[in-house]
Amino acid sequence: MEWLAFLIALAVSGLIVGALARLVVPGPQALGLVGTILVGLAGSFVGGLVGRALFGETGWLGSLLLAVAAAALFVLPFSVGRRAY
Repeated sequence: MEWLAFLIALAVSGLIVGALARLVVPGPQALGLVGTILVGLAGSFVGGLVGRALFGETGWLGSLLLAVAAAALFVLPFSVGRRAY
């Protein structure tokens, strides 16, 4: 039951995480509202699960930072005007 509550909390926080991740990545991104939500959910799940596996309980601030970092990695491919050198 603890894991279920943890996964539900990740899903709810993912709605906010996507917007924060887009703020972290410079430049415009080719993502709409649905894309932002999906990136936030993916970042929230990946960041939360990896953080829990590596560090155990990180607290809400640590979990939020890991989720935003993971979501920012998902936003990077959608950055408009980025050149791969």
